[in-house]
Parts: sequence; structure tokens; C-alpha cells
Amino acid sequence: MQKRAEEIQAIIKKTELPDSLNKEIIEAYHKLAGDTDTKKLYVAVRSSATAEDLADASFAGQQATYLNVIGDKALCQAVQDCWASLFEARAIYYRNDKGFDQLEVGIAVPVQKMVDSESAGVMFTIDPTNNDLNHVSIEAAYGLGEVVVLGAVTPDRYLIDKKTREISEKEIAKQTWMLTRESGSSDTGELAELEKASVPVPPAKQKEQKITDKHILKLFDLALAIEKHYGKPQDTEWGIEKDKVYMLQSRPVTTLGEADNTKKEEEETEGKDEKKDLSQAEVILKGAAASVGMAAGEVVVIHSPKEIDKIKEGNVLVTEMTTPDYVPAMKRAAGIVTDKGGSTCHAAIVSRELGIPCVVGTDTATKDLKNNDVVTVDGKKGLVYKGDVAPKKTEKTASTEGSTVSQAPAKIITATNLYVISAEPDMAEEMAKRDVDGVGLLRAEFIIAEDIKEHPKKMLKEGRGNEFTEKLAAGLTIFAAAFHPRPVVYRFTDFKTNEYRNLSGGEEFEPEEENPMIGYRGCFRYHKDPEVFQLELDAIKKVREQYDNLHVMVPFVRTVREFRGVKEIMKEGGLSPELDDSFKLWIMVEVPSTVIMLSDFIKEGIDGVSIGSNDLTQLTLGLDRDSSVVAEEFDERNPAVLWMLERTVKTCKEAGITCSICGQAPSVYPEITQKLVEWGATSISVMPDALTETRELIAEVEERLVLSELTKVQKEIDKLKKKLDE
Repeated sequence: MQKRAEEIQAIIKKTELPDSLNKEIIEAYHKLAGDTDTKKLYVAVRSSATAEDLADASFAGQQATYLNVIGDKALCQAVQDCWASLFEARAIYYRNDKGFDQLEVGIAVPVQKMVDSESAGVMFTIDPTNNDLNHVSIEAAYGLGEVVVLGAVTPDRYLIDKKTREISEKEIAKQTWMLTRESGSSDTGELAELEKASVPVPPAKQKEQKITDKHILKLFDLALAIEKHYGKPQDTEWGIEKDKVYMLQSRPVTTLGEADNTKKEEEETEGKDEKKDLSQAEVILKGAAASVGMAAGEVVVIHSPKEIDKIKEGNVLVTEMTTPDYVPAMKRAAGIVTDKGGSTCHAAIVSRELGIPCVVGTDTATKDLKNNDVVTVDGKKGLVYKGDVAPKKTEKTASTEGSTVSQAPAKIITATNLYVISAEPDMAEEMAKRDVDGVGLLRAEFIIAEDIKEHPKKMLKEGRGNEFTEKLAAGLTIFAAAFHPRPVVYRFTDFKTNEYRNLSGGEEFEPEEENPMIGYRGCFRYHKDPEVFQLELDAIKKVREQYDNLHVMVPFVRTVREFRGVKEIMKEGGLSPELDDSFKLWIMVEVPSTVIMLSDFIKEGIDGVSIGSNDLTQLTLGLDRDSSVVAEEFDERNPAVLWMLERTVKTCKEAGITCSICGQAPSVYPEITQKLVEWGATSISVMPDALTETRELIAEVEERLVLSELTKVQKEIDKLKKKLDE
């Protein structure tokens, strides 16, 4: 659909406008300018589809709008581009979803003078967070309101009571940059482009209220008048220039449910045990959506792994952030809420694996939530509601929606292998029943955190190194046995120093680092601490005596020299592909240097690679993936990261070795899975909850690729036939 949408738009854009139409547009532009030189007249060229903003459908945002347009030629082109945007893929999909004929929806293009907004934003004549009809909600930022609409900055938020005209709430956000009429805008709406076109907000103003109380109340009065005029709640945009308030557009709030009174009547007739409609639920915290699902329970706030025994079955675990030591408590929790972290932090990854609703990066959960409070965690929306508002689960829902062990309805055969990411031995047997080709990433953290619980150096010091090996081998054997003969790829332990310190005895042996994420970990650690590494090697050898489907990969590899040293340790320890042809050795590609030097690693001797997209993204973009402050910038779809992925896959394909991915990306972004298959990845590893959808997507992409190749072959056959005929 994307390809066809682009073709349609290209046809519209390259078609020359009739001279008469060009002339009309330019004449109207000059008339709008009046005495102003058109070379100085900035206009907004907006799209308005004829079926936009109906009672049950809103096409707002489906078509393009161009700001800061100036000059005759640029204006005519912008109008034509707006027409073309009627066939954006998202607009085509939305029309299809809503049952509209693709060719019966027209488009108008209003052209407006650009307001040189000192402040601008969005105003709802309700409170959109809970559909409260008794308040008006205003969001404001410095400069043009595009940054608010796109979510590029966190705006101020003001709430005004309709009955009392009182400003009941103010949330003032820091704003460091803004867009102005002269600074420009962005055709794509990409944050990077917006920031390029931005100007800095003076430091003294960054933390100030963006508009005065006088302007808030002026907007409030306009909100009431607009709502009265249209007879229903409205979603509006506004701007303020030289103390004058301009209303830029208004549309109905199409997501609003029934009015309060109607809902109250329905609730009274439905019975006391029915849950409230979510539109009536009180949102008490917002964060990043981390693990889908909704669950309610009593809050238990803990600040250390030493307190995990406080978490009982069905509690909502609330903490600053989680580490592997929290895993036993996480398994018992109904939901998880953290102060810190983004969508790829420990809490998010483990929660998805366990199928537990999780919200991360709330900043204040440990302060705002109190022990014994009953809350509902909505992991899909990143919200925490007051009270128990989770919908009751029917047997069908309970067995299919939140479960990480439900079986796929039918087996789909694909050339690209689909692997699961796992770490919990208790789930291995059920996982093995799924339509999955093996385990692409087996992590040791659950086994170490739950079964071993002690720092390996402490155990070595006490002469109990063999105990570490035995317990680790026992956990790995469960996976190898459950999946045999399908491959199980074990990632050697990749705890950071702060995580190792939390194990019993860890403080004695682990240094304190400023940034453990890029410190003493992975391949480098094995090279420096071969005695502990040997405990893992012994465990692998022990398992492989029974099951030859267990293989290994080395994480966080930085240099060829470092990797060579680890290979030598492995060989001396009796575990090497050189000693056993059935044994496979992979490396994790998660440091940019590994991508750049991948050919040298291949020459050094590896059977395959697995891309760790989480670390690769953070190191490519220079972001701490555990930080909620920069979480909005973390995106595996960034062109620089995609370049890294493509280079890795194609280099492996040329060398004839396997290439997989075991990061967060393919579980969250189907488009990345699609690209990986197209580039030639041999396998995709995803979280359990994404298995079925990913298998179906892989099959679709492969079918398309096969059809494309068949078309090429058919064309060659036709050419040969023509030559033979001649």
C-alpha cells in the first residue's frame, strides 16, 4: 500500500496545474497580501478533507499541512502537495477502515496568513484525559503551535472549571527551543528537522508560564463560545500574536463517549460489580507504555532488591527502577510501575517477557503512589488509574490476550527462522509448544537471580564454584531439553557492575562505575576474569553432553583482539567450534565498532551474529536507554540505526553466515522486521507476545519477495521466447 500510495502522489505532484488555476491561486495570494510584499507574506497551506471530523471519524492529521510558505511558486506547489496527500498511505488505510469509498472523498485547501505566534497551542472544551465535560483544557508552548500538535515539546497544561471560571490546575513545563514564522518548519514533522528549524528560548523564560492568566481566561471564553456555536465539545488550535488571540481551527472531539448523566444512569443499571468505563477513570500517573495489558492490585513501594519479599502475588510493584534481583518479585506482581527507564529498560523487557502490564518513566511513582492504594496499570497507554478499573477477563480473553504461552492457531512455514527471546526456565516447556524455531536469546539473569543469588567470585572464594556451574547447567538443561533438536542460543552473562553488586557478596568484588552501561561488561569482562568465565563454560559443556542443540554467543564485543582472547580461553576450557563441529559460536553486534569491523570478526571465525538493537541504538545515537529523560529520542527506526542493521545483515549474507536480531526493535516495529527479511536476515528473535504476528509478517514479506523474483524470471523467459521467435 505504501508503494502504491507513493506512486499515486507522484502522479499528482508531477502533473502541471492548468494556467488558469495557477493564475487564480496567485491572484488570491496577492489579494490576501494587500499592501504587503508577497515576498514577505508567510501563509499556512492546510488540508481539509470533505469527510473530515464526522461524529464517528476524524480525518484530521491524515493529510498534509504546510507552514511558513512564501512566494507564488512555493504556494502553488504546496497546494498541489496537499492534494497529493489525500492519498497518503495512512489516509488510504483510515478511509478503508472507516468504510469510505477511496474516490468519493474530496479535499479543499484553505490558505491562511501565518500568525507569527509568540505562544500557541491546543485547547479542548473538555478535559481529554478523562473526557470530563466540566473543564476546559489548554496546552501552550512558545512559538508556533506545531510543536504542541506533533508532541515535539512538553507544553504547559492549564485546566479551567467551566462553572467557576477558576484556573484549577497548572502544569508548567520547561521549554528550551521553539519555532517561529521566520525560523521555518518541517515538511516531515521529524523532531530532528524541527530542531534544525528552531530558535532557542532565552534561559530566563524556559521555566516560565507560556501565556498569562489573562490569555488563559480569554481562550476559555472563546472555548465556551465555540462549543455553544457547534453544539458539541471541540478540539481547537490557537495562537497569540502581539497580545491578540487567534483561533486557527476547530473540530469536534470524535473520541468522546456518552455524556456524564447517561453514563451514570447506565452504571446504576449495570450492577455494583461492573467496572467503570475508562473514560470516567481518574488518571493519577503517566509514563511510557512498556508492556501491554491492564491489571489492578494493591501498591507496594520498594526501593531495594532486599525488600522484594514484600511483594505478594497480585501486588502492583512500584520502584525507582528494576535490576535482575527484582525478577522473583516481578513474577509475583500483577503490574509494575517505575520512576525511571524507557521502553527498553530492564523493567520493560522483563515485563513483556512475563506478560505483566508495565508503565515506566513516570518520574514520581514512588512518591505519588502509597502502600495499599489500589491502582490499575495500563501498560498499553502508559497510564496508572486510581482504583480497580481493569475490565473483567472472560475465559477467552484470559487464555489468549495476556498470555505468553498460548499456542498459535496454525503453523506457518517461513524460510526466515522465528526465534523466541526467553530467560525463565518455568516457561520453557510451554514456549517450546509455540510455532517457534528455537530460542534466539537465552539470558541467564533469571537463573542467577532466583536459583544462584550469589556473586560467582564469592562462591569461588568459598570453594563453591562447582555449585554455581551445577545450578546454571540445571537451568540451561531445561531449555535445551524442551526445544531439542531446535537450537537454543545462550548469551553469556552480561550483567553490569551495578547489577553484579546486588548479588550476595557482590559489593566486595565489583567496582563502582559512573556509567556501568558502557563499562566493565561482556566480552571484556571474560577476558579480564577468565576464572568466572570458566564456570559458565563448564556449565555449557555439561549440558552439551546430553543436548547438542545448545550454542553460545558473546555479548558486547568491542574489538577483534578482545574477541580473539575470549576464543582462546574457550578453546583452552574445552569449548570451541574447532573441537566440535556441531557447536556454534555467535557474537552480539551491539557496539558500532563491531558493525564497522564485521568482516574482520568473520575472518576471525564466527558462525553467526545476533544484532542487539537496544545497545546498538543507544550507542549509535548516544542515548542512555535506561534514562526516561531522553527516552523520546530512542528509536531503532532512526536512519543511522537502520544503516547499521542493513550493513550487518548484508555483510553476513555475503560471507554466508547466519544473521539474527534479538533486540527490542522487531517486537515493537513490524517495519523493521520487514526490512530485515528483505535484506536477508536468516532469523528474527522476538518477545513471546509478538510471535504470532511476526511469523505472519515474515510470511507476507517472503511471499512478496518470491512473487517479485518470479516476475523477473517471467520477464527473462518472455525475452528469450521473443528471441527464439525472431
